Amino acid sequence: MSRIVVVGAGAAGTSAASNAKQFDRSHQVTMIGDFASTAYSPCGIPYVFGREIDSMDKLFLQKPEFYTNEIGLDMHLSTLVESIDKGARTVVCRGGETFPYDKLIICTGWAYVLPKIPGVELDGVKFIKDIERAREIDRELDSVDDVIVWKARPVGLELATGLAHRGKRVTVIDDEPWLLAEFADPDVVKMGQDSLESMGVKFMLSTTLKELKGKDGKLVVAVTDRGEVACQMAFMAADEKPNTALAESIGVKLGSGHGVLVDDMMRTNVPDVFAAGALVETMQAVAGVPVSLLPSTYAYPQGRIAGTNAAGGEMHTRAAYFPWAMEVGKVQIGGVLITETLAKALGRQYTLGEAKGITSARYHPKVEPMNVKLLVDPKSREIIGVEFYGGDGVKERADFLAFAMRKHATVDELANMENVYSPPIGALNEPIALAAKDAQKRLSAH
Repeated sequence: MSRIVVVGAGAAGTSAASNAKQFDRSHQVTMIGDFASTAYSPCGIPYVFGREIDSMDKLFLQKPEFYTNEIGLDMHLSTLVESIDKGARTVVCRGGETFPYDKLIICTGWAYVLPKIPGVELDGVKFIKDIERAREIDRELDSVDDVIVWKARPVGLELATGLAHRGKRVTVIDDEPWLLAEFADPDVVKMGQDSLESMGVKFMLSTTLKELKGKDGKLVVAVTDRGEVACQMAFMAADEKPNTALAESIGVKLGSGHGVLVDDMMRTNVPDVFAAGALVETMQAVAGVPVSLLPSTYAYPQGRIAGTNAAGGEMHTRAAYFPWAMEVGKVQIGGVLITETLAKALGRQYTLGEAKGITSARYHPKVEPMNVKLLVDPKSREIIGVEFYGGDGVKERADFLAFAMRKHATVDELANMENVYSPPIGALNEPIALAAKDAQKRLSAH
């Protein structure tokens, strides 16, 4: 019997522990998490705030008893790991409790970088991470009218959408000139911004948040370089960093992106120590740069690979293309990195293909726009990036393009792709194919 200890009970940790135990039930698998809850979807919290989902309880995938009784994990929640004794091979928790290990999997995720903004400690300033804290915030929202969201990042825009649904007066403040500046081009997000503005959300872009002022310890106003905004609550979509302190303390190496370096089996440089989730670096397939702070869609498979391999199996990971999608107001936006903005920053040559298509037959009442931007390598004619914005179906198209890019699909293959035509769900001309044909024309012109 081998003793496997997993530090972290988020998406990667839960996946690692469960898969280790299921791969070989003779192992003793211990999972330690510092929060009181596990196995829930934090991505769903903004939708509970917006009352699109009526209860935080619906975000839980399983109850803790499932992991202890059905899977057979030794689970310890509300337990903070303070140190790791590499020599003694023990994990030391607050209060002195220790857990010996033969194999260790570190899944400590990410932590907020506390912004250096005066007043960030005021009552009413919120950082979303733990679902139990989110329950408290949800109750507090009943007595709040004016809210600011700092940073127009994915979680910030999901919060803005949810809070607008809830009837709150929302102002989004960001020093970037457009929404989702790290993920999308300005022309792509324009439709999403228009949609949110139609719901009453105000935007202060290219604007610096200078101070949060309070009265009797409670937030009352946000001070920017363009004036003041009254508010009783501020949601901070602050910078995040890989939570690597424990890993570093035992000599685990970090990469250029300040995340933990792992091989394709999720092994660190320290023998018998694995890592998975937001704290590790994963190579971006097109740009060839390491990326950390990945969403749960990557944490689960990374945890599965780390847990299986720690238990004696052999699974491998690979470079990622990063398909993404989200709803901004009533508009869907997404794609597969890289963007046109990023390609220019990297000095990457590309040819653009664009199309303004539709999601269903033009005469059907469900018809919505589906706009596509394809980035094509002019030499290989392979797709190196794509963005979508419009109606329903962005997620499925992003998934398909990520797979096509992994298979080195060319613009010529996409221009002649097969597609479903069904009046309520598919137009005669697939927007991806239209964008590919546009790229063909531009390539022929050179």
